Amino acid sequence: MRSVLDNISIRERLSGGLIASCQPVANGAMDTDDMVVAMAKACEDGGAAAVRIEGVTRVQKVAQAVKVPIVAIVKRDLADSPVRITPYTADVIELAAAGAQVIAVDATKRSRPTAVADLLATIHQHGCFAMADCATYDDGVLAHAMGFDLIGTTLSGYTAETACPDDAPFDAALIRSLTRAGCWVVAEGRIRNASEAASALQLGAKAVTVGSALTRLELMVASYVRTLRAVQ
Repeated sequence: MRSVLDNISIRERLSGGLIASCQPVANGAMDTDDMVVAMAKACEDGGAAAVRIEGVTRVQKVAQAVKVPIVAIVKRDLADSPVRITPYTADVIELAAAGAQVIAVDATKRSRPTAVADLLATIHQHGCFAMADCATYDDGVLAHAMGFDLIGTTLSGYTAETACPDDAPFDAALIRSLTRAGCWVVAEGRIRNASEAASALQLGAKAVTVGSALTRLELMVASYVRTLRAVQ
């Protein structure tokens, strides 16, 4: 396991920076371990402050290839819970052993197999920093009070309570309100270009995560194609 308790706080390393989410379209042409490693290295070469990686095996492979911190998750489709992001303490333990420095979990109030507090405790017990993927102001404030190191707006728009169209703007109000509440905010979700990322920092976010606009080539090409066809 990579040591995360180094001389530079994770917040200092991420502050003002880009976290590049290297999660290809599931079952797409780029959905291979080697491609994810290549994405992560390319993002590091471009100056990303960290990479967000899904899956224990991929975290392990990326940890061997890059020097920037890894924000790690496991995604699961559960029959009895809408929670997908790192739902079990076993996931946390495996991600920590694979080389994660930050482990993110779904911190919404939805029904779940493992309490958020138990996930948080396990993350810290294994020497990693904890990120709460949140959907609402209440989620974020509670996670902050519990002791999460980073508060992400990741799930705003992706829960039943906050659902919105895919082309909706990023949740500026949530970023602003969580910042005012004293949270160390990572803006994430529907940030589509560098200008929007900069706007998120101006709203008070300390770092910005971007995924689809960087690493899901199929989605970006499809967007161009739709736009071109609309003017013909």
